Amino acid sequence: MPLAWCTLYNNPMNIIPISQCEALKTEWTDQLVTVKPERPELSRFANVVGRVITVNYNGKALIDFQDGGWYDITASEEYLTKLNPTEAKAKYNAKANSAQPVPEKQG
Repeated sequence: MPLAWCTLYNNPMNIIPISQCEALKTEWTDQLVTVKPERPELSRFANVVGRVITVNYNGKALIDFQDGGWYDITASEEYLTKLNPTEAKAKYNAKANSAQPVPEKQG
């Protein structure tokens, strides 16, 4: 079985199968999330709803927090909280991000 190097759960020597990376991608992609507020390194994203764009092969979720940038945060419930889609959509402005198939013209 092919393996991918993965820094999943901050263990740089953890090697996981590609199938597990794909499972993370399936689980987290397009989820609306917030960061765990008790994580000091993520405090700047506290109370901001983000959308997981994808999960890459190092186990990091690429998240759009509606500010035009994408941030890589470990795809784990230790770092992220999945939100109820119907409630979270009211707090997430899809047009404020850069992950649009055809973004509106600026200016």
